[in-house]
Amino acid sequence: MRSVRKKKSHWVRILFISLFILLLAVGTYAFTVYRSLTAAVDTMQQPIDRDKSPKREEQVTFEKQEPFSVLLLGVDERKGDRGRSDTMIVLTVNPNQKSVKMLSIPRDTRTDIVGHGTVDKINHAYAFGGVEMSMNTVENFLDIPIDYYAQINMEGFKDIVDAVGGIKVNNTLDFTYDGKHFPKGEIKLTGAEALKYSRMRYEDPRGDFGRQNRQRDIIQAVLKEGASFSSLTNFGDIFKALGKNVRTNLSFDQMMDIQKNYKPAVGNVQQVEIKGDGTIINKIWYYIVPDDEKQKIQAELKTHLELS
Repeated sequence: MRSVRKKKSHWVRILFISLFILLLAVGTYAFTVYRSLTAAVDTMQQPIDRDKSPKREEQVTFEKQEPFSVLLLGVDERKGDRGRSDTMIVLTVNPNQKSVKMLSIPRDTRTDIVGHGTVDKINHAYAFGGVEMSMNTVENFLDIPIDYYAQINMEGFKDIVDAVGGIKVNNTLDFTYDGKHFPKGEIKLTGAEALKYSRMRYEDPRGDFGRQNRQRDIIQAVLKEGASFSSLTNFGDIFKALGKNVRTNLSFDQMMDIQKNYKPAVGNVQQVEIKGDGTIINKIWYYIVPDDEKQKIQAELKTHLELS
């Protein structure tokens, strides 16, 4: 009987020791993930010279689950040149409606460049005055506050795609671009292929709108893959790619608050399209958005942000 008790006691000790080692390993892994994440965010964080949007009386409080907006800038940086924001996407996030509205602004949209005193293509705001001029110009164009920004280096975006193990998209247009053929249907893309897929423009009968749709599909696919369990084993490469290629004025704590308080909204992304027509002014092609269309989009986004 004593022998049986000793054996039981022996296996109980082994069980507890094994459990302790497992918890220690999980804790070490979690700490390593946390440390890598905070290091990446510290590199990513790039504050701008304003505490809040001039269209806000008070800064957004994530703990109160208030709706907010983010301007995504996809920038093709060139050596010796700031580059242009060839991708401009505005996200409005409403946790009460559990939804995100995603508006792509055509890069050739003609509008006032706030702070530069000119009327030009909206993507030139970045070339003239960087992130702040882009935010101010988009705020003026949409008449809504732009609370935060995230700037992505499109050339380095391929590193992010590769870090999550590639992405799958549903391609609706058979085309070849820069030596790569993209057939219709579900296709898997490497980082270099995703970059080519997002850049094709002139062969698409939908023009810039088709290009914008592919860019949105890629961003959503990256978010989906990045949130999957399998990507946890590759967190080092993911965080490294993010730290190298993304800049934002969101702090680590704010990102954690968004993850905690706004998660249900991220699963419901509604795409908003802004309609207009192309025209040539002084031998330059512009995308012109009629006033009534602009007012309709402004009203939709204001409602989503719960602005009066």
